[in-house]
Amino acid sequence: MRKANSKIGDLGRLTTERPNPASADLDLKSPLELARIINAEDAKVAKAVEQVLPQIARAIQVIAEALSQGGRLIYVGTGTSGRMGALDASECPPTFNSDPRMVQYVMAGGPKALGQAVEANEDSREQGRKDIAQRKPGKHDVVVGIAASGRTPYTIAALEYACRHGSQTIALVCNRNSPLEKATHFAIVVEVGPEVVSGSTRMKAGTAQKMVLNMLSTGAMTRLGYVYGNLMVRVHQKNAKLVERAIRILAAATGLSPAKARACLKVAGGQVPVALVMTQAGVGRKRAERALQAAHGHVRYAITRALELED
Repeated sequence: MRKANSKIGDLGRLTTERPNPASADLDLKSPLELARIINAEDAKVAKAVEQVLPQIARAIQVIAEALSQGGRLIYVGTGTSGRMGALDASECPPTFNSDPRMVQYVMAGGPKALGQAVEANEDSREQGRKDIAQRKPGKHDVVVGIAASGRTPYTIAALEYACRHGSQTIALVCNRNSPLEKATHFAIVVEVGPEVVSGSTRMKAGTAQKMVLNMLSTGAMTRLGYVYGNLMVRVHQKNAKLVERAIRILAAATGLSPAKARACLKVAGGQVPVALVMTQAGVGRKRAERALQAAHGHVRYAITRALELED
């Protein structure tokens, strides 16, 4: 990690800002031609992400270890990048029934920036430091800075602050050798190339960010046991649809009929992980709950632990 040069430099040098030959004369194309051009460019994103899977895997491990120690994953960004972080953070509680404090976001302009552009805040290093300071980042936290260009002063300053206070820092960028990359412990650099509409990084760059963030949060939560097999067994049952989903998940994981899964879930107090440990280990609710506590919520480990515990 090196001290970042916060000078914004020449935008034209960034690959994400260059004109894309594949979309030349875009305004002259038919609707079908427009769709084909955008689709062809989007098809390149998954390949670009594939090139950085080792770095993504490293990030998943770092994040999982931090969360297992009571730390937090905090996304920082502005504009589209900030919105991608906010989206991923806000989806974790309903998907994994995780504590909302586990995965958070810090965005230039605050929550109102989710619905309206406040890009002027991107240039404020002072605001970046102030906003991340409010979260009191520490040694158990992982702070991920998201910026397609890798040169956003707000995000760079926030990551530098987090690093000085002991947090692990990761850059998610779409241009190599950026100031943000140099300001963090390591970087995930997804080189998606020029956008269909030059400089509109809400397109391929935004798609790449969404894909990577999905991997980071889903990968970390899976490592922590919030997923059993490929089932989200901690599903939050806030409405009728989600209650039915919980029953289907339990039935799929155990081979129970829907009716028996519903009955088991009732005995388990509506908690799918408890019902799953009860069924797979053949134990009662209290032992299942103790096993989950001993396994720090990791469902598969709890099943094994339940067989070792005494009533």
